[in-house]
Amino acid sequence: MGKKDGDGEQKEDMTGAAGIGGHMADRTEITDFEDAKLDLYARLPENQLLHYYEPEPGIFIAESPKVIGRALDAGYKPLSLLMEEGQERSKETQELLLRCGEVPVYVAKTSVLAKLSGFSMTRGLLCAMRRRPLPSVAEICAGAGRIVVLENVMNPTNVGAIFRSAAALCMDAVFLTHGCSDPLYRRAARVSMGTVFQIPWTFFDKADSWPEANMACLRRLGFHTAAMALRDDAVEIDDPILTEAEKLAVILGTEGDGLAAETIADCDYTVRIPMSHGVDSLNVAAASAVAFWELGKKGGRLAESETATKKRRNKG
Repeated sequence: MGKKDGDGEQKEDMTGAAGIGGHMADRTEITDFEDAKLDLYARLPENQLLHYYEPEPGIFIAESPKVIGRALDAGYKPLSLLMEEGQERSKETQELLLRCGEVPVYVAKTSVLAKLSGFSMTRGLLCAMRRRPLPSVAEICAGAGRIVVLENVMNPTNVGAIFRSAAALCMDAVFLTHGCSDPLYRRAARVSMGTVFQIPWTFFDKADSWPEANMACLRRLGFHTAAMALRDDAVEIDDPILTEAEKLAVILGTEGDGLAAETIADCDYTVRIPMSHGVDSLNVAAASAVAFWELGKKGGRLAESETATKKRRNKG
């Protein structure tokens, strides 16, 4: 129902549909799943969105209020929003609408959005956002003590889970070879709970060869390299040579095959996780969490930040 302003004119009540404090974005109701306004969300594959503005950075789709909020926190620019009818009554959604400003907001009934692949996982809200130029390896490594390198990890669920563990367990940055799934693909960002927007990351330059040129670059930047692999000559993950290293790159390989033999040969150390009950390996996402927990205790700037925080609390 509308409200009257001080002059007696009828005004639309915006608070339920567009945000706190009467802010109203460009709201459009979608009744047909084939509507072209849904193309970014429903019909363009992620690889096409990635190259949408080529040669400039393209587009990605963020799912769920939490992931969208963390992308906004990191400074990513929203292009439009798609939400389920009634979602705008949520306080969390209203706050996001305010933060997104005057971007188009598309609203549709559940019967329409149910045709959208994976919509049940989105908590009723999606946002098309503009990508940003990726930083260089040297920029990200400045001041870092513990970094992650992913070699050809193609499963976006594993990429997202690795990012979540890396952010939580004192890794300072993540680097990916071009055989990896993109961290901003919908499933990867969702599984990461938005931590892909909280930890620095980039892809190695395609022009440089992997592993030779990229490993040489990491060494020039002062990093020792540790390959997570099942080898007879591997050191245990709690070996002091690893935990006491000032700068360490933890290198993880693709699902199933693990790291390539030439990558392992190029690394300073080969590292294994002790296991029991005859189990010889872990999924790469599970192995990453164990490795980050053990190797992130010393050396990472995030670990140093946690130590400083604890000291301040103790003084208080």
